Amino acid sequence: MDLALFDLDHTLLPIDSDYEWGRFLARVGAVDDAHQQRENDRFYRDYQAGTLDIAAFLAFQLAPLGAHPPEQLRAWHDRFMAEVIDPALRPSAQRLVEQHRERGDLCVIITATNEFVTAPIARRFGIEHLIATQVEREGERYTGRPSGTPSFREGKVIRLDQWLAGLGSRLTDYPRSTFYSDSANDIALLERVTDPVATNPDDKLAAHARARGWRTLALFE
Repeated sequence: MDLALFDLDHTLLPIDSDYEWGRFLARVGAVDDAHQQRENDRFYRDYQAGTLDIAAFLAFQLAPLGAHPPEQLRAWHDRFMAEVIDPALRPSAQRLVEQHRERGDLCVIITATNEFVTAPIARRFGIEHLIATQVEREGERYTGRPSGTPSFREGKVIRLDQWLAGLGSRLTDYPRSTFYSDSANDIALLERVTDPVATNPDDKLAAHARARGWRTLALFE
């Protein structure tokens, strides 16, 4: 069995689900519109520049999960899927996932975006396994704080190794391991797999991929 790893935002989706979730919360009045947009834009610029303070970002992005009851969050997320995610799904991305599934590969979405936002999206793609930033709970409610190592930059490598260890395996046990990602933030994990694929890459990753001779995939053209 081979391993197929997929980043989510701007890789399988042509949008950033984390960013769009923040915008959606502002539209439904769950957060202050002006503050949300200002901070959302600031953190997104830092992410693109490779300078994101992940702890500060998660404190901002996860706070609404701690401020509202689970049933309200689920209702909002249902709307978010219908209004934002479903219209963004592209047949080219779904075909890519299906090709790996038909080959019998172990398919995993691995994303820095938190598990609350991304778990329903992974199910839309028919991918059972998700490695995402975990959110702390107290009983049924979210606390608004992260749990464990965020799956961001080198944290993706750590979280993947932990997840594979839970299966009783290591990355090197798979004859072929493919990772699709758009972002230079994922170079640490791209360097670890046998088949790195720069997918809809940002400028920094595109340059790195050319220098390393990696395959490049324009999934949404």
